[in-house]
Amino acid sequence: MIRGVLGLMAGLPVVGTVGLMLMARSPLGTSAFEPVQQPVQFDHRHHVGDEGIGCRYCHEGAWEGPFAGVPPTSRCMGCHAQIWNESSLLAPVRESYFQDRPIPWNRVHRLPHFTFFNHSIHVHKGVGCVSCHGRVDQMPLVQQVVPLTMGWCLECHRDPAPHLRPLEHIADMTWRPAGDAREVGRRVMQALQVSPRTECTTCHR
Repeated sequence: MIRGVLGLMAGLPVVGTVGLMLMARSPLGTSAFEPVQQPVQFDHRHHVGDEGIGCRYCHEGAWEGPFAGVPPTSRCMGCHAQIWNESSLLAPVRESYFQDRPIPWNRVHRLPHFTFFNHSIHVHKGVGCVSCHGRVDQMPLVQQVVPLTMGWCLECHRDPAPHLRPLEHIADMTWRPAGDAREVGRRVMQALQVSPRTECTTCHR
């Protein structure tokens, strides 16, 4: 009896540690598949799916540096000064514009503060927006659809070919490779000189 209790007590830390590690990698720990509420009801299905507004129009930072960013309110008002310009749903947008105060959007994709990630290197090496962000054009509220864990990132860095696409299709939500995805990816790797690093200092500086 005593041996059983002692064995149980000795095993609890191990079981607890394993349980915490598994939970951290589960959707519960990564906050995946949880739509994030925003201060303005912005529906990507309408803007991207119906109106055909591309990723780069609002998130050009992804092509230029580490952060994709969100568009300034002036860009929203470029259309909404004329379209739905009296809608109560867009009152926060008008207020933001006229008071010259940014809209406090809620972040959807979060990485630990000790992790360095640069959007532009991925975009310019053939990683499509949909690969990490999913079918945003079908989301009424954007949600994280991949775990963004270190293991998930390393899996792609070690074998990027199946995930790559030609640069002209980077922001295309519906693009599919004509033929074998790995072979298409190999050609992209060769053309763009893709050689992803797996050293710790690549992401932890």
